[in-house]
Amino acid sequence: MAEPLPTCYLNGSLMPLSEARVSPLDRSFLFGDGVYEVIPARAGKARRLAANLARLSHSLQQLRIRNPLSDRQWTGVVEQLIGANGGGDIYVYLQVSRGAEYGRNHAPLPDIEPTIFGFCAPLPQPTRQVLELGVACITAIDTRWAHCDIKSVALLANVLLRQQAVEAGAGEIILLRDGNLTEASASSVEVIIEGEIRMPPNSPRLLPGTTRSLVEELADRHGIARRATTVTEAQLRAADEVWLTAATRGVIAVTTLDGKAVGNGKPGPLWRRMHQLVEAYWTA
Repeated sequence: MAEPLPTCYLNGSLMPLSEARVSPLDRSFLFGDGVYEVIPARAGKARRLAANLARLSHSLQQLRIRNPLSDRQWTGVVEQLIGANGGGDIYVYLQVSRGAEYGRNHAPLPDIEPTIFGFCAPLPQPTRQVLELGVACITAIDTRWAHCDIKSVALLANVLLRQQAVEAGAGEIILLRDGNLTEASASSVEVIIEGEIRMPPNSPRLLPGTTRSLVEELADRHGIARRATTVTEAQLRAADEVWLTAATRGVIAVTTLDGKAVGNGKPGPLWRRMHQLVEAYWTA
């Protein structure tokens, strides 16, 4: 990943990222008591912002953290960050923690001022090799907690799973729970079976991906069959195509899974069509 851009936002002010400081008593540091969002921007314009802010609001509500800003104010913060960092193709990271209290108490949850932090970094672009050859993935049992629909900063399980993929030389790790697909360590997963896009229904077992929702919208708009349904491990392994979707990835084809080819081992025709539709959306 590229280095972050120089200007961040912290509790109402823009400042150099290298000078930003947060209390060691902040509950995100002590407990992982906070949430975050990642918002892609193309040509200096935030995309899917309404969906990201809706998910941020949901995550905050689930953790009983007061949303410190209105959607209009959040939009202003995002626009400030993009402008201060030169625009272009970047992503904005936003984090809200419950805040810093003087002490370390599990409960009751304190009524304190939330900590708001944001920074930007260049938006990763898939290489020509990834577009032409796809990526290799491995599978693992989903060992995360039971509220994956909350975009929590407590990501240790995801980090360890992603490290497992790195050590295996894979681009991502696809997760299974009770014999069914959930998602990947940092991506949504879609499978293509007989020309239909299938994905697990949104539930506490997975994060409702904003890029996944874009794929659903584009599929409906262009007459591509899709549905949210249980995807078994057997269906995943026998799928004609498998995709990863994420704000910092777009739509990526998975061409090998646990060392075995997905389909014919090359990015499939439906992936090519969806990739073109997604890119056209981003650049419109």
